[in-house]
Amino acid sequence: MFAKIKNTPAKEKYSIFIVLFVMIFLCSFLNENFLSPVNLSNIMKQLAVSTILAYGEMLLIISGMLDLSSGAVLALSGVLSIIAYKSTGSLVLAVIVAILVAVACNLVNAFMITNLNAPPFIATLVMMQVARGVALLITDGQNILQLKDYVIFGQGNIGPVPISIIITAVITVVIWYILRHTRLGRSLYAIGGNEEASVAAGITVKKNKYIVFIINGILVGIAGILFMSRVNAGLPNGAIGYEMEGLTAAIVGGTSFSGGVGTTMGTLAGAFIIGCLNNIMNLIGVDSYVQQIVKACIIALAVIWDIRSKSKKTRKVILVEEKKEN
Repeated sequence: MFAKIKNTPAKEKYSIFIVLFVMIFLCSFLNENFLSPVNLSNIMKQLAVSTILAYGEMLLIISGMLDLSSGAVLALSGVLSIIAYKSTGSLVLAVIVAILVAVACNLVNAFMITNLNAPPFIATLVMMQVARGVALLITDGQNILQLKDYVIFGQGNIGPVPISIIITAVITVVIWYILRHTRLGRSLYAIGGNEEASVAAGITVKKNKYIVFIINGILVGIAGILFMSRVNAGLPNGAIGYEMEGLTAAIVGGTSFSGGVGTTMGTLAGAFIIGCLNNIMNLIGVDSYVQQIVKACIIALAVIWDIRSKSKKTRKVILVEEKKEN
């Protein structure tokens, strides 16, 4: 029923990790504090949110979609989670609220895309505006302070290891398992590769799209908790541009915008590359506006590289078919 996923050539498979290693090596020369334990710990804590968002973006892009609303939904779910906590004092309820709110927003995205045939770009762009507006409306545009025990998610440790890093590691394993060892993972690759062929093969495309948006919602809800607890405030205007952080990490990590291609480890490496780049630019004092330009250029280069790679593969396939015919 499912097409066999072709093995990626070793050169392509490990190139992202070579890039990451080279970047770490160069950054260590640019600033002597880069490889300090404190700085590396800060990088990993900061990466937790963007990496989790990147996994959601990766799953959606693999299946032929994307999410521009994740940053705004993160803010809405995080703010409502804090309100729930301050009203009841229950951390469990706060977690449940964050996840349910984010899942509800993603179900609306899924409905607009699968049932109303809205392009993912438009549907999630609408949700981005709505979620951000609701977050600002509920809080009257004011930050929520004095979070008390809520900060344990983003600032607490279990032994010497930060809780945010443990959560990210667990999510990494779960996403890797879904893509590599489940029917859902194989379905997502098939849908992103060729949706019409997937329907013909008996894959329930709409159901799988709903499922992947639900997973994305869970990830965004968790990211909302980690973000708000790390900054020790409920910020209705927080996480602006974080959807681009997630998209960039996924694309740099080898997830193809045309769908059907992407790996968990590649996305993790992409997140580390972006995190290291952000960190070293801050350490050497690069202007924040210049940093935005650099990130935009990285996205452009990654997309161009993806398009060129796809074109080369397509030409190779055509040449092989022509030889067979002759």
